[in-house]
Amino acid sequence: MRTSPQQRLREWIAAPAYPWITGGAVTAGAVVELIAIPGGVTTTVGVLVSAASLMWRRSFPPVAVLTVAAGLIGFAGDVNLYVSIMVSGLAGCYALGRNRVVHPALAVAGGALGALCVNLVHINTWSRMDLPVPALWEKGSLSLFAESFLLTVVVFGAVMMGDAVRSREETRTERSLAQDRLIAMERQQAAEAERAAIARELHDIVSHSVSMIAVQAESATYTTPGLTPEARDGFQQIAGTARSSMAELRRLLGVLRTPQGDTALTAPQPTLDHLAELLDQHRAVGGTAELRITGERVALPAAWELSAYRIAQEALTNARKHAPGARTVVEVDYGADRLLTLRVRDDGPGTATASGSGSASRPGTGTGHGLTGMRERAALVGGRLTAGSGPDGGFLVEAELPWGSG
Repeated sequence: MRTSPQQRLREWIAAPAYPWITGGAVTAGAVVELIAIPGGVTTTVGVLVSAASLMWRRSFPPVAVLTVAAGLIGFAGDVNLYVSIMVSGLAGCYALGRNRVVHPALAVAGGALGALCVNLVHINTWSRMDLPVPALWEKGSLSLFAESFLLTVVVFGAVMMGDAVRSREETRTERSLAQDRLIAMERQQAAEAERAAIARELHDIVSHSVSMIAVQAESATYTTPGLTPEARDGFQQIAGTARSSMAELRRLLGVLRTPQGDTALTAPQPTLDHLAELLDQHRAVGGTAELRITGERVALPAAWELSAYRIAQEALTNARKHAPGARTVVEVDYGADRLLTLRVRDDGPGTATASGSGSASRPGTGTGHGLTGMRERAALVGGRLTAGSGPDGGFLVEAELPWGSG
């Protein structure tokens, strides 16, 4: 790839040898000037020091103060203005602003004060040379200070140019760093998204395998003849462990799908301990509900707790929808045989068709998608659900969720 002349110039200026080459060239030019136009000791020292100090302006930026001061002293020692002093003075002022050795305002103020001192020295020199110099504060005396004004303007321009270049490079550096951080952030997000995709794929694969284990272990207790009670219990434990693992896998997948900063989706899942709050919500919208609990409260596996809660939630929703104002009773029975029984009944109109298999739907529910969801939740933990007309009228949802073997 061919580089442009501007790019090659920037690379040459950025090279470590650049200040040494340019400083040496200015020093050589100063020597030639001093040979052609000899000056006094003060002028000679000031010119040489100002030019030679440019070689260290990058490795030791504060040397620019010496560069400018020596240039002003060399100019003050002779009325002749050497070209090397102009070059070194401009370069020194630029270096002060470029490296921000001092604040630009302080650098300009110092340069203006130095220019005024040089001007006063020259006024004194002109008077000793019998030149027509008006007395201070007389008419036309302000023109004597045109030199200090011009030098101040030059110092101001050089310092501001150096400071502008510094600001531009800092902005460019900050923009580059911000772009690098953005790229790093995008790469991190892409990596996280890829890991989440891999996790979802693994979830699908593992869930299928674990569900097959649960189904085969459950069916083996009925299809395998001559099983001992111990073997039957072992198969049931395998099935229960498999279902618990599936529930944990689903919870893990839900966390992976949660956007960052969305704490609502990562909150703990509801349990049967939250049934009272659920009934309060039902009452708050105009329903009438009662909670009845029998048996000793047992901490069930998370999947069982969540399934029972969701079944009760859906049954209350159906009651509000199809039997508004009906009295609803939620019964929870922690059976001694490790069977959780959940009943939600109301005294509403019931169903047109009752079915022990739970295939019936309430009037106006069509295919009964809410009941289908409840059945699926019951089946998920190896239970069963029936829905239909209650023995005393109304509508009854009953779920039996076995959570272990006796």
